[in-house]
Amino acid sequence: MKRVLVTGADGSIGRAAVSVLRAAGYGVTGLSLRYDHASTADRAVVGDARSAADVTAALDGVDAVLHLAAIPHPSLGTPEEVFENNVAATFNVLAQAGQLGVRRAVIASSINAFGVPMNVNAVEPAYYPLDEEVEADIADPYSLSKSVDEQSARMAWRRWGTDVIALRFPLVKTREELLRFAARAENDPATMAREGWAYLDLRDGVRAIIAALESTTPGAHVVGLAADDILIDRKTDELLREYAPTVPLRRPVEGRASLVDTTRAQELLGFRPLYSIHDQAVSAMTT
Repeated sequence: MKRVLVTGADGSIGRAAVSVLRAAGYGVTGLSLRYDHASTADRAVVGDARSAADVTAALDGVDAVLHLAAIPHPSLGTPEEVFENNVAATFNVLAQAGQLGVRRAVIASSINAFGVPMNVNAVEPAYYPLDEEVEADIADPYSLSKSVDEQSARMAWRRWGTDVIALRFPLVKTREELLRFAARAENDPATMAREGWAYLDLRDGVRAIIAALESTTPGAHVVGLAADDILIDRKTDELLREYAPTVPLRRPVEGRASLVDTTRAQELLGFRPLYSIHDQAVSAMTT
């Protein structure tokens, strides 16, 4: 792998990923509808991830794809716009890459792909910790789009032999942004209960992306991600008793332990998070 195409290259995760990839010595082609920030990509392209022509041109000389382009929340467009944009962009990027012989892709899925966190109905997860097989209950266009994206990844592998990792990101922000989110969540913990108060430091998000791009694992896989602890500075079991008392807990949790099972990330990608909003020693290099 010498050159990576990054779609959504001007987004927060996209900019961070481009910078780290460049620092690691990779050539990076960035694709974005527009650039509101200076890009560190050595080839910055303005284009639409839904356009076959734009994506084909951006794929010139590319060995792997990181697809991040999306409308990231159902409130940022009509239901039709959110669903159609996200699904069309993911399918198009994977299809053009597959037809051109690109054999490695990483796409951004979401913890919302199982539908419960954004569900308008009074539903709860089937169990904690959340894993990639948790039962889906979808009632919004964004969550539906991410679920379909994961199916598109499987299709790309079966149709073109493209190995695809779909990363289920939780809340991913810089430490400073996470602290602000944590302060709001402390005031109303119920708002994040259905996603298990999950988060991931942006630096770990990019580390997971690099691990997925450099992985030689064949096939199409959905991989859940989260920090090793929860966003709120309270004990996890106390929060569960108060805000999710009827949700089965599949294994005991101690302290601020995460409610996302990241076993697959560890086994397939060799990835464990390093950073905690609570500054605890969360280091895969020392455990």
